[in-house]
Amino acid sequence: MSMQIGIVGKPNVGKSTFFNAATDAHAEIANYPFTTIDANRGVMYVNKPCPCKEFNVKCTPHNSKCVDGTRFVPIEAIDVAGLVPDAFKGRGLGNKFLDDLRQAHALIHIVDSSGSTDAEGNPCNIGAYDPMKDVEFLEKEINYWMMGIIKKSWETVARQCEVEGKKIESLLGEKLTGLGIKEEHIYNAIKSLQIDSSKPYNWTDEELLKLTDHVRKISKPMLIAFNKCDVAPPEFIKKSDELNKKNYFVVLCSAESELALSNAAKKNLIDYKPGSNDFKIINESELNEKQLKALDFIKSHVLKRFGNTGVQDCIEKSVEMLDLIVVYPVEDETHLTDKEGRILPDAHFMKRGSTAKDLAYKVHTDLGEHFIRAIDARTHRVIGADHELKDGDVIRIVADA
Repeated sequence: MSMQIGIVGKPNVGKSTFFNAATDAHAEIANYPFTTIDANRGVMYVNKPCPCKEFNVKCTPHNSKCVDGTRFVPIEAIDVAGLVPDAFKGRGLGNKFLDDLRQAHALIHIVDSSGSTDAEGNPCNIGAYDPMKDVEFLEKEINYWMMGIIKKSWETVARQCEVEGKKIESLLGEKLTGLGIKEEHIYNAIKSLQIDSSKPYNWTDEELLKLTDHVRKISKPMLIAFNKCDVAPPEFIKKSDELNKKNYFVVLCSAESELALSNAAKKNLIDYKPGSNDFKIINESELNEKQLKALDFIKSHVLKRFGNTGVQDCIEKSVEMLDLIVVYPVEDETHLTDKEGRILPDAHFMKRGSTAKDLAYKVHTDLGEHFIRAIDARTHRVIGADHELKDGDVIRIVADA
C-alpha cells in the first residue's frame, strides 16, 4: 500500500482513540503523555461507489472490499508518538516522531478542541488551553525540523548552485527526497515566494524558513481534526471557522464516540456504518443502563448536533485534500476481470490529472514501459497514453508482450 497518512498531535489529545476508531488496529489508550512510543500502523478505508452496481455484476475485490455497492479503498494510517514543544531539538520523543512522518503523504492533526490538555499534553480543566496554539506549534515544529535538515549541508548546496550552475531545486530535492519531497515542490515554492533562485547564498534564515513552510504545505498537506467536540465550549467550536477562513481543512469530530459505536457494531449490539448520522439498537436486552446512557449521549450530543462523529469525514477529506481519484484497472474490459478471473479486483488511488500511462506504471513497471493503448470499459473506446483519467474509471491496459 503506497498511500500513507500520519495521525499527529501533542500527547493526550485522542490520537490513539482516533487511530483505533479509524482503523482495524488497536493501539493502547491511556490518559497520560507518551502512551504511544512506536508508530502504530493500521488501515483506514475511503468509501467510494463501486462500479459493480452500475455494471450489474458481483465483484470479487482483491486489494479492497465491497459492501452493498460501496467500495472500501485502503489507505495506510501511521499513529506516531505525541509531539511536545521543541521536539525538533530532540525534546521528548521528537526525533522519533519526526522520523516516523518521513513518508507520510498527508497529516491529520488531532487537536483537543475542548482545551482540556496543556501545551505538554497534561490534562487541565475544559476551556483552560487555547486549541489554536496547537495548530501553530505543530507547524512550527515540522518547519524547524525540515529547515534543520536543509541547513546541515546548506553552504555546500549554495556553493554548488552558484559555482557549478546547478539548480537549487534539484540539489535540495536530492537532500529532501527521504521526506517524500520532490523537486517540483521546491520549484513551486521558490516561484510562489519570488525568491532569487540564482543566488541562494544570499538567502536569509527568514527566507529559508518561509521556503520550508511553503514546501511543507505542498508536500505534506494537513487536515485539522477538532476532536472532543462534544465537550468543547461553544466559543472553541467557533475557532474552526477561523481556520476554515485561513484555507485549512477542518473537521469537528468525536473519536471516542466513533470508537464506542464501532465496538458496539462489532458486537452486533447496534447497526452502524462509519460516517452515518444515526444507528439502530439491535439487542437492547444485552446493553446495561450505563451503555444505553452512553449511546443516548452520542446520539443527542454528537450525531444530532454535528451530523456524524467526524472520523470518517477526516479520512474522506484527507483524500480530497490530496486531490486523489480511484481507478479500477482490469485485463478484460468486457467481463471486467483480471487474469485470475476476479471481477473488478483492484481499486487504485491516482492523483487527479493522471493519465492512462500513469495507471499502467502504477499497476506494474513493465506495463508502463510496454504501454500500447488503453480501453475504457464503459465506452469500449480506445484511449491514448495521455488520456486523463476520471474518478471511478474502469480501464484495461494493453501492452507489448
